[in-house]
Amino acid sequence: MTQRVDLATVMDRLSIDAVITGYARAVDDGAWADYRALFAEDGRADYRSAGGIEGPAAGVARWLAETMPLFPVRQHLIVNRLVDLQDLGGFPGDRAEVRADYVNPMRLEGAAGDEGGTARRTGSPNFVSGGRYAFTLSRTGSGWRILTVTVHEQWRGAADSLTPG
Repeated sequence: MTQRVDLATVMDRLSIDAVITGYARAVDDGAWADYRALFAEDGRADYRSAGGIEGPAAGVARWLAETMPLFPVRQHLIVNRLVDLQDLGGFPGDRAEVRADYVNPMRLEGAAGDEGGTARRTGSPNFVSGGRYAFTLSRTGSGWRILTVTVHEQWRGAADSLTPG
């Protein structure tokens, strides 16, 4: 590989990481236009393993906009990202796959400790889940975009029971 190819690969990895981070931030902040902008025109999302829906990103964004207000406080932590860039004989291609673990604590609307908006600063979440995301991304004229994201929820539970004493 040449230094130019190495640099392009590093830049691709940084750009892909920014998309994945943007995805978590958009969901947590309820920024549904930002969420939709992270996807390719024909992008799809699959949340069925976590009790959600599967479909085109625009439709899933509408569904999220309707359901996420049930959880006014949420924080997706996406970690252990494994990026697999398409290799075209030593040169980076235009597709990538990302596998990443997640932990997602959330607070239900009107939960104990939520009086006066203090839940954003104190108390524990009522609900937490974890699992793995599988992303497929494509390089577009506008940069890297999500073709598919699939949630593979592996566990969930009441977080109140996880609070240290």
